[in-house]
Amino acid sequence: MPKISSIVITYNEEDNIKDCLESIKWSDEIIIVDSGSNDRTIEIARNYTDKIYNKSLSFAEKRNFGIENAACEWILWVDADERVTDELKNEIAETIPDAGTTEAFLISRKSFFINKFIKHCGWYPDYTLRLFKKSTGIRFDEKKVHEKIIYSGNTQKLKYELLHYTDKTFEHYLKKLNSYTTFSAQEMFEEGKRSSISEILFRPLFTFFKMYILQAGFLDGFMGLVLCVLSGTHVFFKYSKLYELNLKK
Repeated sequence: MPKISSIVITYNEEDNIKDCLESIKWSDEIIIVDSGSNDRTIEIARNYTDKIYNKSLSFAEKRNFGIENAACEWILWVDADERVTDELKNEIAETIPDAGTTEAFLISRKSFFINKFIKHCGWYPDYTLRLFKKSTGIRFDEKKVHEKIIYSGNTQKLKYELLHYTDKTFEHYLKKLNSYTTFSAQEMFEEGKRSSISEILFRPLFTFFKMYILQAGFLDGFMGLVLCVLSGTHVFFKYSKLYELNLKK
């Protein structure tokens, strides 16, 4: 099988990193790009790799740094709160030797929210480009949050999923909500976008309607309802913060 470099970016992930690295220890190389963790993240990671870099960069810049420093032709990038299942590992091993002209693969994420895996709400299946050849020149865009891969070549979808343990507690979700909405508002502001009272009122309502009704979030039970409400709240804070930035300008 062609050799694979797995890349993980981290910051204070001591609760996640061991399980993550256990799931990718079959890789030929593991690269950790850390942002100055002050917990046991690095101590744990040293049991799996010596290729650990400390960089004060954006999410996208850290991912691009990892790609640039990867020694293998195939690259798999995984977040610290994700797990590669044995089924996915085996599928990768069977697929890439016969990839032909396909140089990048989409992998679906199955996300765990509080106490269950979410199967609707627009969260599943969540295909993202995670496995690709370094020679394609793939890079991540420079967005502050939810950065995306820039690539326009042929892709294929893999059958098996990454398990994504995104939010195990409400406290964790709320901490992310504050920082992510700030990043998103700043990004929109820099792009010249504006917010209004009508957007602050109606965008959250539409987000809830889309996720809960159109994307069948009601089939995920109580946690589906909670997730849709919190997602609407996320949009409310994002546009409220953008409105505040517009006022200051």
